[in-house]
Amino acid sequence: MAKQTWTATGRRKRSSACVRLTGGTGNITVNGVDANEYFPNQILVMDLKQPLMATDNENRFDIEVTVRGGGYSGQAGAIRLGIARALLKFDSNTDQSREDSYRKVLKSNGLLTRDARVKERKKYGLKKARRAPQFSKR
Repeated sequence: MAKQTWTATGRRKRSSACVRLTGGTGNITVNGVDANEYFPNQILVMDLKQPLMATDNENRFDIEVTVRGGGYSGQAGAIRLGIARALLKFDSNTDQSREDSYRKVLKSNGLLTRDARVKERKKYGLKKARRAPQFSKR
């Protein structure tokens, strides 16, 4: 019989991550590579593990992630949101009014909010979104 999986999608900036949670030992694979090798900075790995640490599940799930677009920081943020949403699906059949429900823990840590900040579009007549050409008096 196949293992039960929980899937969710997370997005941040220009990045989109599809996260698949299965029971396991805590291995995190990003695009077929271990997360510690994929990300150049250990802080980004700690950032994407925040939902697991908040719910005490660091060694309970194997996580397989497919992420596209953006840079490393945006990808780590997208994975973090995807993991938090997948944990909610895992915990969906328990009583949500309990104080230790995953929803309350994740929401109090701010891990269920999608960061809506994206790059502002460039406007005509300007060099970037808001940067105007240098003014010359003469």
